[in-house]
Amino acid sequence: MADEIKTFKVTIDNITIDVPAGTTVLNAARQIGGDVAPPAMCYYSKLQGSGGKCRTCLVEVAAGSTADPRPMPKLVASCRTTVMDGMIVKNITSEKVKDARAGVVEFLLLNHPLDCPICDQAGECHLQDLGYEHGKEGTRYEFPRRTFEKEDIGPYIQLHMTRCILCYRCTYVADQLTDKRVHGILDRGEHAEISTYISKAVDNEFSGNMIDVCPVGALTDKTFRFKNRVWFTKPVDAHRSCNTPSCCGNTTLWLRGEEVFRVTARKDEWGEVKSYDGKPGWICNTCRFDKKKTSDWTIEGVTKLNRHSVISQGKYEGLVMPKETIQEVMGGREPKLLMNIHDESEVNNPKIHLSEINGPAHSENFEN
Repeated sequence: MADEIKTFKVTIDNITIDVPAGTTVLNAARQIGGDVAPPAMCYYSKLQGSGGKCRTCLVEVAAGSTADPRPMPKLVASCRTTVMDGMIVKNITSEKVKDARAGVVEFLLLNHPLDCPICDQAGECHLQDLGYEHGKEGTRYEFPRRTFEKEDIGPYIQLHMTRCILCYRCTYVADQLTDKRVHGILDRGEHAEISTYISKAVDNEFSGNMIDVCPVGALTDKTFRFKNRVWFTKPVDAHRSCNTPSCCGNTTLWLRGEEVFRVTARKDEWGEVKSYDGKPGWICNTCRFDKKKTSDWTIEGVTKLNRHSVISQGKYEGLVMPKETIQEVMGGREPKLLMNIHDESEVNNPKIHLSEINGPAHSENFEN
């Protein structure tokens, strides 16, 4: 008979649950969910060794365990602290945690450029959410920020090191998904940066997953750059039979009409890739960058979004559309054709689709 799994009783923000021994405080809080779960910018449950870098998940341990109920003298990183039987943890109920987290956010934003209006990550950026929910109204930093030149680290990815918060997630992806990592952290302290080995391109089949795990806009998809805002696109779940080993083939397509602007891995409520059959749902570069037509995919339906997400604006389930009367008045002509000036003006080529342009669009792309 198999041994029973040993469980510990832990109380987080006055809510008590039983979790298996060895569970971290962060994962125990995620089982409760909601605001009880601390934010995390570097921890990624699908990546071994991640966590302990950003300190946004700090919590207060008011009682270490039933055997030793003394409180821990300092705030601890919940992603690296395992629970003990009888442990009492404070997250949103602790003023120390709130003050420390606001300080951590301020440090993360010291060198981060405030270029959200032009950043492709805007609308799904974890740092945006962290600053809004846990940051302060202003900053005390009045010195020049560190800056880096933009760098192409492969045919599909551009690195904006100025936006990077050194969470190390992308290096873990390269370490654990591929056998030829060519990028990592260079230098130390304020000079630390992510770069490739002597400008070598990152060209492995799963390099696109570095874009998905990046919590900010440091790693951007070159095929999607400046083409659209995520809240203007419609995410739908889709799948295909992929021949690449280790690719799950389950993705999210971001549509604008019938155009597929980008393809990403499916994510859970914590912003991490979903698991299938106990394995992370990583996708290959073929699915991500080469399959940009709806005919390449089997569409399952609209992606379930958090109603508080800006991406969910204007997307309603069970919406009943009012009857269109313009078509009847105009003798069957569709309303969108009334605004189609391309055929009349002969200025732009109406047959060019943004999703088919490999990179940012320019006026030259549409010239007849």
